[in-house]
Amino acid sequence: MDKSKQEEDYGYHLFPTRNKEKQTKTSLSESLFTFNHKCQVMLRFAKETSPYAQLLLSAMKSSGCNVLNDRHFTCEECDGTVSGGFDAASSQIVLCQNNIHQQAHMNRVVTHELIHAFDHCRAHVDWFNNFRHLACSEIRAANLSGDCAFGNEVARFNFGLKEHHQACVRGRALRSILAVRNISPKAAEKIVDEVFDTCFNDHAPFGRIPHSKRDAHFAYRDYENRNRYYANL
Repeated sequence: MDKSKQEEDYGYHLFPTRNKEKQTKTSLSESLFTFNHKCQVMLRFAKETSPYAQLLLSAMKSSGCNVLNDRHFTCEECDGTVSGGFDAASSQIVLCQNNIHQQAHMNRVVTHELIHAFDHCRAHVDWFNNFRHLACSEIRAANLSGDCAFGNEVARFNFGLKEHHQACVRGRALRSILAVRNISPKAAEKIVDEVFDTCFNDHAPFGRIPHSKRDAHFAYRDYENRNRYYANL
């Protein structure tokens, strides 16, 4: 793949340290006072306490895709417009250490990107050539990660009643596609519309839309109990 085309068409320009030739290493990067250290601490806390992340990590392990912290997560400097990303080429989740400053935000980003990783594991998504695959995973990530939870929408001053959650999911999926692919808004909207109903109703591995941490906790409990049931058959 041509490197300039890769950066232009697949969103790599938003994650400049993905290009190792541009990365500058300094001793300060390991300092206790850096964004990197804070990012690593919040990542560990998300994995240990967030029921969203715990369910996804458990589901991926059950699917044969065990997630390793040092191998599959990386905290990096990013463009100011993004908080994270899933690099399918390296199977890595990128967390934008310069843009994530609160634990709740980290929890949502980790969950969002783990949904992409889960889809990558279970469905062999063609991220680079099939826009429908990409759109489906973006719809699922927006729907299941808490991105469109009522509290988050209120904080963004986005209000609505009828099918507001669906509108939020559709809008966030569309913006995500436009951020990482060289495609017109009209074409992206058409693709999202084509796959929306099917992908919006795909709740794996949660089994439901986890509208809150409480919902995610119950979904995680049900998932763990289901695994124990099948293990005894």
